[in-house]
Amino acid sequence: MRIAVAGGTGTVGRHVVAIARERGHHVVSLSRAEGVDLVNGRGLDQALQNVETVIDVAGIETMSTKKAVDFFTNATQNLLAAEKKAGVKHHVALSIVGIDNANSGLYAGKLVQEDEVRHGGIPWTLLRSTQFHEFVPMSVKAASVGPLVLVPTMFTQPVSAKEVAGALVDAAEAGPKGRIPDLGGPRPEQLKGLVAAYLAKTQQKKRIVPLHVPGPIGKAWRKGALIPAPGSAVGRQTFLEWLDADDAA
Repeated sequence: MRIAVAGGTGTVGRHVVAIARERGHHVVSLSRAEGVDLVNGRGLDQALQNVETVIDVAGIETMSTKKAVDFFTNATQNLLAAEKKAGVKHHVALSIVGIDNANSGLYAGKLVQEDEVRHGGIPWTLLRSTQFHEFVPMSVKAASVGPLVLVPTMFTQPVSAKEVAGALVDAAEAGPKGRIPDLGGPRPEQLKGLVAAYLAKTQQKKRIVPLHVPGPIGKAWRKGALIPAPGSAVGRQTFLEWLDADDAA
């Protein structure tokens, strides 16, 4: 199968590209590094020639609702329009577990993306996953102030990005199925404990400062609203196992 991966150089995208190629698929990566800009549509028509399935894992790092909504609206509309021209038969999109409970920031953008996919005219599959293990080092980097690291009160159930990628390739191979079961990690965790384990593993002498995040996002984090419901798919690799693996950040 000829598969295009939007966001193919990102945290999940690089694993999607690798796994799909290992399974014998012809893979095209769609990213600015490859001359494709989802936001303005540059390079999409050429990149999608003869593509049968698109896996969309493109994203943006922002807490701004407007920036997130604008990005996912433009990127998804451009991608779907180019898919129609190219005759793409299946659109697979990655979203986030529990975003109905936190409709602001990045989550608002993902809800818009889901709506565009459902009504975009291309047969689709949608997978929601929890935060990746890689979310922890990214959070530490973004929230460090000198010797301090600000850590929101957050219940999470992190999952391996590589396992999410495998599930997305499975979905591409299975054909359009609509909304499929959510995917989470093997067990719920407190973000503070994960950050402490990461700091210890990487020998960073930072002090954790608890952070109360206001608004719907902070409330969802504190109440565990982004934890998968019973019956969801469950990944195998724990955060501590990921930390000990060779590919841990």
